Amino acid sequence: MSENGARIPRVLAIDAGGTMTDTFVVDEHGSFVVGKAQTTPEDESIGFIASARDALEQWGSTPEEGFPSIVSGIYSGTAMINRLLQRQGLRIGCIVNAGHEDCLRLERGIQTYLGSSYSDRLHVATHHHNEPLVPRSRMKGVRGRIDVFGDEVLPLREQDVREGAAALLDDGVQGIVVSLLFSYRNAAHEQRVAEIIAEEKAARGLDGSVPVFLSSELYPMRRDLPRLNSTVIEAYAAEPSRTTLKAVRDVTKRNGAPFELRVMAAHGGTVSIETNVLGRTLVSGPIGGVVGGQALASGMGLRNVLCTDIGGTSFDVALITDGRFEITQTPDIARFVLNLPLVRIDSIGAGTGSFVRVNPNSNRPELGPDSAGSRIGVSWATGGTEIVSVTDLNLVLGRLNPDYFLGGEIELDVELARAAIERQLARPLGLSVEAASAGVIELFEQTLKNEAVGRILGKGYAPADYTLLCYGGGGPLHVAGYTEGVTYREVLVPAWAAGFSAFGCACADFEYRSDQTVDLPLLPSFGEDERAGIGMMVTGAWHGLQDRVAREFSKSGIERDAITFTHTVRMQYYGQLNDIEFVSPHAALADASQVDDLIAAFEDAYAKVYASSARSPEVGYLVTHVVVHGRTGVEKPALPRSPEQAGSPPLKARRPVHWGPASEGEFVETEIFQLEEIAAGHSLEGPAIVEHAATTFAIPPGRSARLDEHHIFHLTHTEEG
Repeated sequence: MSENGARIPRVLAIDAGGTMTDTFVVDEHGSFVVGKAQTTPEDESIGFIASARDALEQWGSTPEEGFPSIVSGIYSGTAMINRLLQRQGLRIGCIVNAGHEDCLRLERGIQTYLGSSYSDRLHVATHHHNEPLVPRSRMKGVRGRIDVFGDEVLPLREQDVREGAAALLDDGVQGIVVSLLFSYRNAAHEQRVAEIIAEEKAARGLDGSVPVFLSSELYPMRRDLPRLNSTVIEAYAAEPSRTTLKAVRDVTKRNGAPFELRVMAAHGGTVSIETNVLGRTLVSGPIGGVVGGQALASGMGLRNVLCTDIGGTSFDVALITDGRFEITQTPDIARFVLNLPLVRIDSIGAGTGSFVRVNPNSNRPELGPDSAGSRIGVSWATGGTEIVSVTDLNLVLGRLNPDYFLGGEIELDVELARAAIERQLARPLGLSVEAASAGVIELFEQTLKNEAVGRILGKGYAPADYTLLCYGGGGPLHVAGYTEGVTYREVLVPAWAAGFSAFGCACADFEYRSDQTVDLPLLPSFGEDERAGIGMMVTGAWHGLQDRVAREFSKSGIERDAITFTHTVRMQYYGQLNDIEFVSPHAALADASQVDDLIAAFEDAYAKVYASSARSPEVGYLVTHVVVHGRTGVEKPALPRSPEQAGSPPLKARRPVHWGPASEGEFVETEIFQLEEIAAGHSLEGPAIVEHAATTFAIPPGRSARLDEHHIFHLTHTEEG
């Protein structure tokens, strides 16, 4: 604290979700506060500053007073993914190999089914292709060919390039993507295309505009459509998102902030908003929660954690196994298969804002996948929503306080919700309003339960091997329901669950990651010289990636000497389809013995993911990708630690709450507590509800919750103590 006893903020993290914007502020001792405000999609800086003001008010401060002492600021949000989903990106042109002009229209078979329901996958009548981000008229083919080994088999026809570039520039494109076959092996053709485009731009006086995006520089990995998709999205959605990020950065600067704003990236680190690969921040929000889960697991000595995040629009699930989260190289996002490293997160369109409808054909209730988002539900008349949401159901069941939503900033109308539920759900189902609401909530929580359990079983583990971590604004309200009857090792709910993703952003390293496809075989017949040769090629690729990472850090004024490099590879048994990623035991592979150490490290990693009996060394190995991580030190929050106290928290109020089957269809008088009044060591017996301006924690009959020294609730069954 300062001399006058005021807090000194040091770290700021922002999570601009589809419904709410959370701000997480940490002081010099590791203590923190969480602020919350409605997201403002038209200008996210408005919602951010309102959320930051809400957080700092808890310390008797303001952004104007607190921002000048902050040394680290991290942003995560949904602006970029929303721009992609709503098709509001830049006017882009593409140069591809001749004959590939229709690849965005044809796609790949698997991409055309992404996001479709099971029934839509079965029936051709409901199957549809994505609308291409770049229309056929702006897809220009050029002759020339690099083969799979990186050799030129057909020279680049420069006249094709000039004609294509001229047509695109004259058409008024705002960016040009260049993605040629096997450019990750040999970038010469793409580089020459860029030179010709520069000449055509100069001839038109466009030197400082119309940026060019080369797949060989941004995403040098195999798989042509994912590489093209990633590069197109970089130009189409990521580049204009810099405007959003700069607006947030500018509002921090106007309030005296000295720090450089960083963005949460898909690989679990943070990057500068000036990065060359801003597309890697496409899904920054959910990543923060997983990074926060890893930090919490490390601080509490937890080995395996199942991260579950419920927001207004989705339910996100991720596994942390042996203290590490999984990275996937070719994720699918917004119905696009991409070529960028992403923390493995499974997501379904089921959140507290999800719309609820009765299917007129089956007369069954259905959830989402669309959502009220920041409009909450029919209970908030100002939002203009006419379809019932999950929030409306919780409201009529008494689980939410209509006068304390967002701390009372928004008042919800129970009668509006009741009338809509009666008309849209209860009457078609032939049930009372309460029975229909409780039944749909039970269906909602069962859906979440199946998704969470299936994620663990799919990896060959059991729920008892994992501690479930619940966070997100809607998580505490439903965690008891989606963990009921499942034997997790523990169920943890941080007191700051609503801002946990922002907390995770603050826990992330300032880190760049660079990947390169190499596809180098290590066969059983290889002698020492051949293994050493492969080691030299891997080392050479690492050196190139280090230079690329160092160039990114230089944009933030960070010298190479201040960067810590980690060298990683992705390997698989020769002939398998899936590779795994692990850290190399050596930063350089100088001889055959160090290559053998790399193979041994792969065998150990493979045995953890699958089983020792599944090893197949007799078929040899394939080094598919080399990866370099570069990190530099940043200030991070620590887990809070408070001495535990005896006794019970003061009672805030009582109100009748409908707990579904647990209350046998009746409302039960339930004790209400204020989160800020609960101290470490306090226990609550269900039925009880804990209220906070940012979230509501529901503890049904038969469950209890105890707050530990780290301000984390441990949810258990009452008979378990």
